[in-house]
Order: sequence, then C-alpha cells, then structure tokens
Amino acid sequence: MSEHQVKMVVLATDDLEESIKFYTETLGFPLKFRDGDHFAALDGGTITLALATPLDHPIPGQVVVGIKTDDVDGDAAAVDENGGGIARAPYDDAHERRAVVYDSQGNGLVFYKSLPAR
Repeated sequence: MSEHQVKMVVLATDDLEESIKFYTETLGFPLKFRDGDHFAALDGGTITLALATPLDHPIPGQVVVGIKTDDVDGDAAAVDENGGGIARAPYDDAHERRAVVYDSQGNGLVFYKSLPAR
C-alpha cells in the first residue's frame, strides 16, 4: 500500500454563506478559496477544512475524511476487498484522481492524488 496523509475533512452544509461566516468569524479559520455557492476550503493548518453543499459533497450529509495517496485505484480496491465499499469508483476530475469509499463501519473517505498539469 502507498503512503497516506489525512489532508482534508469535508463537512456538509445547506448554507455555504452561513457556514463560511461561522468558521471564519467565529472560529478564525482563514478562507483559502471558494467555488461558487457549493464549496469552500478553509485553512486548518496541516488539514484543509472543506465545506460542501450536496452539489459538491462526496457523500452528502456525512463528515468525510480526505486522504492523499499515491495509489487511488489500489487503495480503493483494498478497501473493497477488506470489508469496506466503493461509493464512486476511481475517476479523474479537472485536477485530481479520486475515489469515494466507505470504511468497514460505513464512514466516508475520499482517496485523492493530484494529476500532472495539463
């Protein structure tokens, strides 16, 4: 298996504006970037705290842990073979290779790896 780094926690929100306000003003997390009305990333130090509406959330309604890995496909297969499950098989988006999986207890995980610049 590859080296793994927990780099992100994705929280669900139905009101991105209110969530950004809460985490930036109440708790002091700096806003790293925002993608419209459906996704925002906050600087949590060594971990990104992501806020996502159902449009952009990997598993709407759940807290999801983002794990950076060198082998998205292999890790997704290992989860599936060892009591977990695959919610979304490995795929490429504009910037990353990703897979959305469940661990053996039903907790959501996203494996991801940056893609080379195109």
